[in-house]
Amino acid sequence: MITPAAVLLLLFVFLPAILGFGLAFTNARLISPRPVEFVGADNFARLFTDPTFWRALLNVTYFAVVVVPVQSALALAMALLINKKFRGVNFFRTLYFLPVVTSMVVVSLLWMFMYRREGLINEILSTFSFGLIQGADWLNDPATAMPAIIALSIWQAAGFHMIIWLAGLQSISGELYEAAQLDGASRWHQFRYVTWPGLKHTRSLVLVTITIQALGLFDQVSVMTQGGPLDSTTTVIYEAVRSGFKQQETSYASAISLVFFVLVLLISAVQRYLTREKD
Repeated sequence: MITPAAVLLLLFVFLPAILGFGLAFTNARLISPRPVEFVGADNFARLFTDPTFWRALLNVTYFAVVVVPVQSALALAMALLINKKFRGVNFFRTLYFLPVVTSMVVVSLLWMFMYRREGLINEILSTFSFGLIQGADWLNDPATAMPAIIALSIWQAAGFHMIIWLAGLQSISGELYEAAQLDGASRWHQFRYVTWPGLKHTRSLVLVTITIQALGLFDQVSVMTQGGPLDSTTTVIYEAVRSGFKQQETSYASAISLVFFVLVLLISAVQRYLTREKD
């Protein structure tokens, strides 16, 4: 029964991973008449002296540091709002989740038009400030390009983690809240001493998933900025794709991917260790 799934995993996950690991130690190119040769750690030596790679790593770190706490907090707030029985709650649940089921490419294109100098965002800023604020050329300014992508990413993905938080909230027994109310606990104390401890496993899952998604930032950058301006939005994944397909340096792209895989694995392991159950 598991044979079809095992075959698919082997062909599309494990085999490409093994090939990528092997290519990282060669001089393979996407299209080249030269035979593939073993070059040892030359690609890694080049990688660790490449300023573009370090800039990409800094950018994705900045993105993750901002997105992880803000998106998780926003998703939790949304989950708390809809974790109640009132008329129209299903409408709000659908509304909050709608951006998640919309293609990131479509969302990026829409926001790209909104971010233009004459776009919707600048028009709103100008209208509500009575012309005092004209707005910026958001995606063409190194100072605002990454914050613009961060805002889009948080808006698009918060609904997904809202569902995870909501599942955790609904797993908490209502008797705990009744006991807290009988003891005279305020809403804040109920959240602090009942809700938050009850979400221990859920917040570990949310933390890890948001971090992995943040470190894998690619679609928004590919559609909206192509790594610019001045590499202010380039990321590790985008640099690997650009090296592998545009520059046809398959071996160098494999080295980037391998290093990135190790970094994500280490970060996930540290997060799992910090959020583990303590005796």
